Amino acid sequence: MNTESYYESYSVTVQESYAHPFDQIYYTSCTDILNWFKCTRHRVSYRTAYRRGEKTMYRRKSQCCPGFYENEEICAPHCAESCVHGRCMAPNTCQCEPGWGGSNCSSACDSNHWGPHCSNRCQCQNGALCNPITGACICTPGYRGWRCEAQCEVGTYGNGCQQKCQCQNGAACHHVTGECKCSPGYTGAFCEDLCPPGKHGQQCEERCPCQNGGVCHHVTGECSCPAGWMGTVCGQPCPEGRFGQNCSQECQCHNNGFCVLSNGQCLCTPGYTGERCQDECPVGTYGAGCAKMCRCKNYSKCYHTNGMCLCEPGYTGEICDVRLCPEAHYGLQCDKKCPCHAQNTLSCHPMSGECTCKPGWSGLYCNETCTPGFYGESCQQVCQCQNGADCHSVTGKCICAPGFTGHNCSVPCPAGTYGVNCSTSCKCKNRAQCSPVDGSCSCQPGWHGVDCSINCPSGTWGLSCNLTCMCGNGGSCNALDGHCTCAPGWRGAKCELHCQDGTYGLDCKERCDCSHADGCHHSTGHCRCLAGWTGIHCDSVCAEGHWGPNCSLPCNCKNGASCSPDEGTCECAPGYRGTTCQRICSPGYFGHRCSQTCPQCVHSNGPCHHITGQCDCLPGFRGALCNEVCPSSRFGKNCVWSCSCTNNGTCNPIDGSCQCYPGWIGSDCSQPCPPGQWGPNCIHTCNCHNGAYCSAYDGECKCTPGWTGLYCTQRCPLGFYGKDCSQTCQCRNGADCDHISGQCTCRTGFMGRHCEQKCPPGSYGYGCRQVCDCLNNSTCDHMTGTCYCNPGWKGARCDQVLINKTAAMQVDTYQIGAIAGIIVLVLLVLFLLLLFIIYRKKQKGKEPPMPAVTYTPAMRVTADYTITGILQFDAHPSNYFSNPSYHTLTQCISPHVNTGPYGKVWRRTFQYICGTPYHASSCSLNSSENPYATIKDPPLLIAKSTECGYVEMKSPARRDSPYAEISSSSPINNPNVYEVGEEL
Repeated sequence: MNTESYYESYSVTVQESYAHPFDQIYYTSCTDILNWFKCTRHRVSYRTAYRRGEKTMYRRKSQCCPGFYENEEICAPHCAESCVHGRCMAPNTCQCEPGWGGSNCSSACDSNHWGPHCSNRCQCQNGALCNPITGACICTPGYRGWRCEAQCEVGTYGNGCQQKCQCQNGAACHHVTGECKCSPGYTGAFCEDLCPPGKHGQQCEERCPCQNGGVCHHVTGECSCPAGWMGTVCGQPCPEGRFGQNCSQECQCHNNGFCVLSNGQCLCTPGYTGERCQDECPVGTYGAGCAKMCRCKNYSKCYHTNGMCLCEPGYTGEICDVRLCPEAHYGLQCDKKCPCHAQNTLSCHPMSGECTCKPGWSGLYCNETCTPGFYGESCQQVCQCQNGADCHSVTGKCICAPGFTGHNCSVPCPAGTYGVNCSTSCKCKNRAQCSPVDGSCSCQPGWHGVDCSINCPSGTWGLSCNLTCMCGNGGSCNALDGHCTCAPGWRGAKCELHCQDGTYGLDCKERCDCSHADGCHHSTGHCRCLAGWTGIHCDSVCAEGHWGPNCSLPCNCKNGASCSPDEGTCECAPGYRGTTCQRICSPGYFGHRCSQTCPQCVHSNGPCHHITGQCDCLPGFRGALCNEVCPSSRFGKNCVWSCSCTNNGTCNPIDGSCQCYPGWIGSDCSQPCPPGQWGPNCIHTCNCHNGAYCSAYDGECKCTPGWTGLYCTQRCPLGFYGKDCSQTCQCRNGADCDHISGQCTCRTGFMGRHCEQKCPPGSYGYGCRQVCDCLNNSTCDHMTGTCYCNPGWKGARCDQVLINKTAAMQVDTYQIGAIAGIIVLVLLVLFLLLLFIIYRKKQKGKEPPMPAVTYTPAMRVTADYTITGILQFDAHPSNYFSNPSYHTLTQCISPHVNTGPYGKVWRRTFQYICGTPYHASSCSLNSSENPYATIKDPPLLIAKSTECGYVEMKSPARRDSPYAEISSSSPINNPNVYEVGEEL
């Protein structure tokens, strides 16, 4: 690129081809019987020859365009005025870096423009600043978006929308300040509190109207009524049959029970009980709450509502106490005698005859005594004897167990005695009590053991040592009464109280010695210093970072603030504010108590630094007001980073990214374009061919050896090869020269590195790989292989002797005699054929013998073979069948000359078959049959008209190894067969 091309001419020596005439000898057929019907002929032919000549060629040259100068291997543009913040991209044309403009890139963009040459207009909204390099908007607090057109998302606020809102209960916060706007029903700085009782609604300003203990909803003001009340203001009681919260529950009281409106409890009518008044009073009770007892006798029941008696059958009276039948009788007619034991029976039931026993007796017939623990009538009375005593079944008198005495055995044995009737003496010590039952000892507090002779273990006291000492704070207790002896610093019945202020130590008898203190430690006497003081006697002020009593509280002041040693209040460092100095100065202010105003920063992250007042420059800028771009080779925040751009790459002052020179890529422009790419950022695709090198800067193709042209698509001209086609070919005799390596490809008849040598005697053709077939010391043409015979020889292979005239006359005489003999022989054959036809007519209708033809490889044919009655082949000893499949069977005789491949003369032998009537389904043998197969079962011979045919066998005239054999099982001689052979 940035180059212009021109062409210069130069001359080269080349070889050109032309047609060179020469005399060619060939042979043709003629009537010259002396030369075996071959005659020699001459004709003018042409072969390709070569000669040298001069040719004018052209090559391309390049030079820098006007306005460009050569810099190493590239043409760089030239600018008369130096580009301050940019680079020269075209003659006298600067490409400015982003944020700069002007003809020489020396003017910074104003606040409304950005980019190279300040050509782009800023689109920032809501007071946002525009980055002069990238055009990115620097939003003011509370706004976001690439143009700062949108407010912060819900839940965020402040600078960059980075601060999270602290508002609770669905309250919204201001997108700039973060101030909470509470939803109805909430209050507090963060809307964390519900409205106070009696208030509701927006800002909790509305009064609740609820009555009868109803609670007002803090948001809507809707009343939530207590159980038993309903209505919008809870002024209506629940209707009958309903109760509970909002009267939503249905009463479940049965039998006309009354339902309490608040909790649904049932108040039952007389005669009923249960949670839902669903049960009648238990048997033996009646009335309201089932509180009254029935008076009915003889197991009669009373009505559960009014107590009236329902007498059992056999009894009557108000309380069912009158017997219907006489004594000792029962039944409907009172005709049955009672089965009860009379001496143990009080009465017999008048209807069923059931026995009612006397006191002390039980059983069906009152014949059983009471079970232990019971006595009296029907054994229903419980013995009143205590402490395991038995009682008399009739009277209930007690029989006391060991250790007890008295009317009901409730009095234990006197002290010092135990056992039955309290007759045994105790052996307990230390004033222990003896068990009146078995004499076991009950120890006094502080003692234990079998006879109470062992003191209680440490930490226990009291009866049986089962009580744990309750003395706290390291106090010890008396084993007898549990009285506490306190450790130093403690007092009270259980050592639970500290020593009084100003005292400490054992029994709190020591006096405290402290300054600036609120007393001392009750046990050790260590002083409890007042807030802001420390030391043994509280006479030292708190160290920095601590405050409060004994300087034990860490300061919560942040960002380097100091705190008051007594109250912990924070004294903020310059640049901070708030109760804990956790907030920086408001935008636009800095210094102590945020009282100073920031300077006017140009390219910065907002206003100045809240502590120092210095402008916080954006990456790529520096200076007190951030109005200076980083110098070349520097970038980043405060221009502290060094650029890594190489190979003339331009460094972005903001992020250090490299704008690479054409032909280079990578983060530091250190990587050349990948193969096949060129130009700025390697965006262009090379069009070079045949492995040519493509210049990564301007895409120019540098051809590999053997190629030329603008895109290396043309081969070197004839006669040249190598790099830039500058080397001259050394090939001779019209040989082709490889355009890359210069290697020679020789023409037919030549060899050698430069094709300077003819083929050696005895070889010819391409690469001299063909062997001459000339005989009798004759030579062959090194290109075509044509034989040049020595005197006395002729023929294509110089294998025929040249005969003189006297010998020719003798040969003519001999040939005349031979011809006459042949004619006589032909006549004889015709006569024999006539005889054969006559014989065949006599044999008509008879089956002829079946011929068979067999091919056997690798056997030389040395005699005549025939197919009996049909075929006979003339096999000369010097001939062989090289292709046994080459057979032709036809129905008419048409002898002709056949010329085989490569111009060789082939020989045919014909055998005539005449007078033999036969019929074949096919007149020819399939040429695709296996040449090695055995031919058997020829077509069926059917008597028809007389036909003639011949069999043609082809074989080349050359002699090689024998290949096939034709055999027959019939005799060789056949009088009806004769041969005609012709060799060409």
